[in-house]
Amino acid sequence: MQSKVFRVATAAAALTAFSALAACNSPTEEAAEDRADVIEDQADIMRDSADAQADQMEDAADNMDPTLDGIDSPAEEAMDNQADAVREQGEAKADAMEDKADAVRDAADQ
Repeated sequence: MQSKVFRVATAAAALTAFSALAACNSPTEEAAEDRADVIEDQADIMRDSADAQADQMEDAADNMDPTLDGIDSPAEEAMDNQADAVREQGEAKADAMEDKADAVRDAADQ
């Protein structure tokens, strides 16, 4: 009876070890994951940089029209529009980089 319990326990342990091994990424998958992480980090930097630049432009626009009358001057509006464009371009570039990171991961999974 004890030998049957021992065999079942051994089989269960082997199955658990095999399952854990199968869940591990291959070196190729690990490298792709690392590369994708770097690309995503670069996307975050791109997004943060564009936001910071747009914020500075918006601050400069606010300084162009110090009157608190609720009406933006044409120069302030133009600068705000430029800031919006910078932010949108940064978002688009960051999104494209994140798509590239996803593609790297997907390619490694196949």
